[in-house]
Amino acid sequence: MPTDIRTLELKTPVDIAQYLFTRLYQLGIRSIQGVPGDYNLTALDYIPKAGLKWVGNCNELNAAYSADGYARIKGISALITAFGVGELSAINGIAGAYSEHVPIVHIVGQPSTLSQRDHILLHHTLGNGDFNVFSNMAASVACASVKLTDPLEAPTLIDHALRECWIQSRPVYIALPTDMVQKKVEGERLQTPIDLTEPVNEEEKEEYVVDVVLRYLHAAKNPVILVDAGAIRHRALDVVHDLVEKSNLPTFVTPMGKGAVDETLANYGGVYAGDGSNEGVRERVEAADLILSIGPLKSDFNTAGFTYRTSQLNTIDFDSDRVQVRYSQYPQVRMKGVLRKVIARMGTLSNVHPGPIPTNKPTISGTGTPTNSSITHNWLWPAIGRWLREKDIIITDTGTANFGIWETRFPKDVTAISQVLWGSIGYSVGACLGAALAAREAGENQRVILFVGDGSFQMTAQEVSTMIRQGLNIVVFIICNNRYTIERYIHGWNAEYNDIQPWNHLDLVKAFSGERGRTQAQAQVQGQQPFKTRTYQVRTRTEMEALLSNPDFSSAPVPCFQLVELYMPQDDAPAALKLTAEAAARRNAKA
Repeated sequence: MPTDIRTLELKTPVDIAQYLFTRLYQLGIRSIQGVPGDYNLTALDYIPKAGLKWVGNCNELNAAYSADGYARIKGISALITAFGVGELSAINGIAGAYSEHVPIVHIVGQPSTLSQRDHILLHHTLGNGDFNVFSNMAASVACASVKLTDPLEAPTLIDHALRECWIQSRPVYIALPTDMVQKKVEGERLQTPIDLTEPVNEEEKEEYVVDVVLRYLHAAKNPVILVDAGAIRHRALDVVHDLVEKSNLPTFVTPMGKGAVDETLANYGGVYAGDGSNEGVRERVEAADLILSIGPLKSDFNTAGFTYRTSQLNTIDFDSDRVQVRYSQYPQVRMKGVLRKVIARMGTLSNVHPGPIPTNKPTISGTGTPTNSSITHNWLWPAIGRWLREKDIIITDTGTANFGIWETRFPKDVTAISQVLWGSIGYSVGACLGAALAAREAGENQRVILFVGDGSFQMTAQEVSTMIRQGLNIVVFIICNNRYTIERYIHGWNAEYNDIQPWNHLDLVKAFSGERGRTQAQAQVQGQQPFKTRTYQVRTRTEMEALLSNPDFSSAPVPCFQLVELYMPQDDAPAALKLTAEAAARRNAKA
């Protein structure tokens, strides 16, 4: 039985790998994503010794996506790949995490320091003796990049990288050569946790910014709050919730901020995305004389093709490391410190006349008697909103689902995961795996629900195998329309390159199950809960309503993996997607 290194006398020397994995455990990580390779195998032996669980993904790209989803739920994650071939397969997923401010610790098993020093011609290299080329690539999508080549420096470098990963909420890169894995370092340092406290604002500067914000807030007659992705990524939701509840100001979220605010609150108004918004939401936000914009990230998809009609003259932007009041910028003033003081000192906003809060109803209501007509996006997403329950985790892939979810009203404490800025098709399948692993570790019996297009699913479908292998409680809806819909709306409506080969998705569950297809009796003999898989197919509104109201589907025993083929018309898409795609097409034409 392996020794649990958490019980070691930490005053004795420990191996570098022991030190690294113990630090990951101390940060709250319990599952390690990745793929084995000859340059990381010795390091992998230390994972169970640290109380960590090896996931074992189907490929490195999916592992990076899974690490991303895990971090969005757990706060931070870890990924291990092999030098060259492994890390390059993962770099797309790491770049997405960097773009969207997701903290991932990427550990790369490298050839020995001696091999690198002597420029030996090894496999997984470019054959030119350059062992730094891949770490140089990775440095562009990491907020810190370290190489462990000296045992005396290794603990300091590890702690530095992990702190930067947490504070900046972005990936870090740690290179671990094979001959460094078992080098000894002092274990006593592990008794002191890494300092994860955020830098404190300079008092005088913070006080000045707070006074400026309060002056504009008390002068405004029609202010609103707009919450974006930065509030989620930089762990500011507690202070945001306090602001929303104490001020009682009309509050809206962007597409990337979906799930950041309790949508059952009376002052919650809906999703604002410029022209892609519900009409009432758009009018309400754009009429505001002051917008408290928290964690803004004004990308094209997040603004429905840059269709915001708001002025910076009416906006105060609160970000992780700066505040901007109208056109005056205050760098190195972190938003949480400012917002806490604003909340404490705002008092009663007697000048504010907020008016009615938009109901954010969809253009076509999802209520009424179901019919045998086709399932459309205008009908589907309000129906999903009624089916969701508290603490669900819902993941949507780039494409129709990402835009459709805007029209879904969430119950309390629902978490939404999407990749609006980086927008890598297929991301959601891996992210769903990571989110489900993190949810299971929390022990709250949460449902994890994925909506993914059939084209996107084909990119990363292998990770369904890992979901089943891990026995995770997941519901996957595959939107089947035989095409890359978002690409088709941008360009090439009838082009062959936007077509896909239809799959029999339901058969994949059986194919991927393997040993997981054991009988209930076998599971009970092994002292485990029997794991079940179920598949469904829906083509009409009647069938969809019947499925959503079926208690065997909605409240399936845990653990259970369920997959639904959901058929929709080929030319149907949410209105917001059509608008954003048209804007993208116009920009491409001008370029």
